[in-house]
Amino acid sequence: MTAPDHDAEIPAPAPVAERRLHPVTPLRRAWAPVAVVAGWAVHDPNGTQAQLARLTTTALLLGLAVLVPVAGLYGFLSWWFTHFAVTDTELRIRTGLLFRRTAHIRLERIQAVDVTRPLLARVAGVAKLRIDVVGADDKDELAFLGEQEARALRAELLARAAGFAPETAREVGEAPAQELLRVPPRALALSLLLTGATWGSLCAALVVPAVLWLTTHNLWTVLATALPLFGAAGASSAGRFAGEFDWKVSESPDGLRIDHGLLDRTHETVPPGRVQTVRIVQPLLWRGLGWVRVELDVAGSANSVLVPVAPLPVAEAVLARVLPGVTVPQELSRPPGRARWCVPVWWRGRRVAVTGAVFAARHGLLRRRLSLVPHAKVQSVRLSQGPWQRLWRLADVHVDTGADKTVTAGLRDAREAARLLHDQAERSRTGRRDARPDRWMTG
Repeated sequence: MTAPDHDAEIPAPAPVAERRLHPVTPLRRAWAPVAVVAGWAVHDPNGTQAQLARLTTTALLLGLAVLVPVAGLYGFLSWWFTHFAVTDTELRIRTGLLFRRTAHIRLERIQAVDVTRPLLARVAGVAKLRIDVVGADDKDELAFLGEQEARALRAELLARAAGFAPETAREVGEAPAQELLRVPPRALALSLLLTGATWGSLCAALVVPAVLWLTTHNLWTVLATALPLFGAAGASSAGRFAGEFDWKVSESPDGLRIDHGLLDRTHETVPPGRVQTVRIVQPLLWRGLGWVRVELDVAGSANSVLVPVAPLPVAEAVLARVLPGVTVPQELSRPPGRARWCVPVWWRGRRVAVTGAVFAARHGLLRRRLSLVPHAKVQSVRLSQGPWQRLWRLADVHVDTGADKTVTAGLRDAREAARLLHDQAERSRTGRRDARPDRWMTG
């Protein structure tokens, strides 16, 4: 019988192959020294103008001859010293030219991986990968990668986060997706025209200059006020149209995929099980067309819009994919009539309903917002009652979610609020116990 050899060396783990970003990345990072100079010029415009007046043409050319190579060298070195690698347990990103920084992102903590392609990046054929990690406020990113490499790395990270073995994660590839919704550009443009914020901005741009003209009769004052107001009104609508253009929602095993953008294309993922609250928003001018907007609160994520505009039945069908088994309640109870003494007129917009799956609260008369919170996502329940509310035997019930958001059922009868508080606490406990695991690709 042979004794075990205790002196035998344990084989060292295989080295991890590190990769670099796309070769066009130095062009992006070379702007940093230029931005420093531009920031100094903006901070002290008078001093900058005086310095430029004292410089000769030869000195300016020499300055540019120094600045451009320095910027290029900085961009190259920052790219050269940036590496990333996928190990058995984490995504590792090493950055820093003078001060080194290494980010260790555990694969099981990844909840979303988004691919964004700004306009110039689309021309160059590259993309930016943004990693959303549970518990982190800021997203780590890899900018830039080739488009194919970015999609392949995204698929690998999602597969590894789902529990696939390292040797098979790359073979899994990107999960197939089935399109659920596509918003036509015409419907998006019309929805923006029928939004109260757009009309409010236009009214301000028309009324304020007219009042200034009647009071000052100074054309320059009117122009100085009117142009920024019209610009802000147009920029708000145009920016939202460009951001939500060609909005597409698809379903895949790794969650709902959202693609959108006119100039900058974005490929986002709504991670399953991470949605804390869903809001169905319906402005006044949309009601005749039966349109709604669906917004989300996702724990640790910046995703906030699921459907920019769609008919209510279509939006409900997409919502059923985010929250399986959840239906939008049709009957919501109104506060007692004495609530008018606490909140005149607007008390009629406060409604509440509780189903077997969600806690639902609505507020707003002109712009209705119906918030749906799954019972399993409720972190705490609170009851508040001010002195004026105590006089009228009213109370508010607040439901806190994991996305640091609060949904309030306001102006309820005090006894009803106490009962709602107790029942909701019990529903939350049972909901968390029966909740499905927050995993990808698990069906």
